[in-house]
Amino acid sequence: MYKRPRRNRVNHAIRRMIEETSITTANLIYPMFLVDGENIKEEIASLPGNFRWSLDLLLKELEECIRLGIDKVVLFPAVKEELKDQFASYSYQKENFYLKAIFEIKKRFPNLVLMSDVAMDPYSSDGHDGLVRNGKILNDETLPVLSKMAIAQAQAGIDIIGPSDMMDGRVAHIRAALDKEGYKETLIMSYTAKYASAFYGPFRDALDSAPKSGDKKTYQMNPANKREALIEARLDEEEGADMLMVKPATCYLDVIHLLKEKSDLPITAYNVSGECAMVYAAAEKGWLDYEATMTEMLLSIRRAGADGILTYFAKDFAALQIR
Repeated sequence: MYKRPRRNRVNHAIRRMIEETSITTANLIYPMFLVDGENIKEEIASLPGNFRWSLDLLLKELEECIRLGIDKVVLFPAVKEELKDQFASYSYQKENFYLKAIFEIKKRFPNLVLMSDVAMDPYSSDGHDGLVRNGKILNDETLPVLSKMAIAQAQAGIDIIGPSDMMDGRVAHIRAALDKEGYKETLIMSYTAKYASAFYGPFRDALDSAPKSGDKKTYQMNPANKREALIEARLDEEEGADMLMVKPATCYLDVIHLLKEKSDLPITAYNVSGECAMVYAAAEKGWLDYEATMTEMLLSIRRAGADGILTYFAKDFAALQIR
C-alpha cells in the first residue's frame, strides 16, 4: 500500500503539526450568574461547579478567571420575584442591581469584555421573553422594552449586547436605539438560531425564569428545522448584528456549520447548561473522563465553525491549559 493515512498519526508531534482545528481560551465566553446581596455563593444543584454570585464574591472570582486567561464573560441576573412585573420594567431602572454590578465590574476590570442578556424573561412575572397579553406573546410591543434594556446596559458599560428573545426585528430596533444614544461601538451578538430545546433546564433553575404558563415554541425555533436558520441569519445581518449565535451547540453542529458557510459574520455557539450538566453527571458516575470529554465537546463545536463558544466549561478548560 502506498497510501497509509496512519503514517500521519504515528506520534504526538506529527499529529499536533497537522491537526486541522485548535481551541484556546480566546475562543471562550464564560456564563456567570449574579444575585443581589452580599457574601452569596450558591451552587446550582443541576449545574455542579457553577454558582449564583453576589457582586462582592463575583469580583474575587473574576480575578481568578482573568488570571487563568478568561477575558470574556456573559452575565445573567437572578431577579427576586417581587421585582418582576408584566412589563419587565426593573430591567432598565437605575437601581437594578445587575446594572450597578456591570458598572462596578467594568470599573475594576476595564479590559474584561462583558456580554449581557437582553430578554424579558429574567424580569417578567410571566417568565416569557416577550410581553404577554391574553396568553399571546406580543412581538412588536416587546421591542421598545428590549431597546430600553439594551440602552441601560450599554450605559452601565456592557461591551456586547446579547438579544436572546427571538422576537422578529429586535436587532434593528436595538441597533437604532443604541446608535441614537451614541453607543455606536457597542456590539450586538444576536441569538440568531435559538431553538426550543430540552437542554435549558439547569439554566432556568439558576434564574428561576421558566414560563409561568405555556412554552416558548411560538418564538424559539423548531429543532427539526435547519434551513430556517438561514432566514434568521439573513435578517440579523441586514438589521446590523455583528455576530450570529446558534443555541444550543452540540445537537446543532450542522446549523453552526451551515451559518459559517453562508455568512461572512463571526459565528458563535452556546454550549448550554443541559449539555454541560450531562458531562458533569456522567463524570461524577465515573462513566466518562471529564477533562477529555469536555475538551472533545468544545473541539467539536469549534470544528463545526464556531469562532466563539459560550460554555460553563470555560474556567475548567482554562485551568487545564496552564497545567
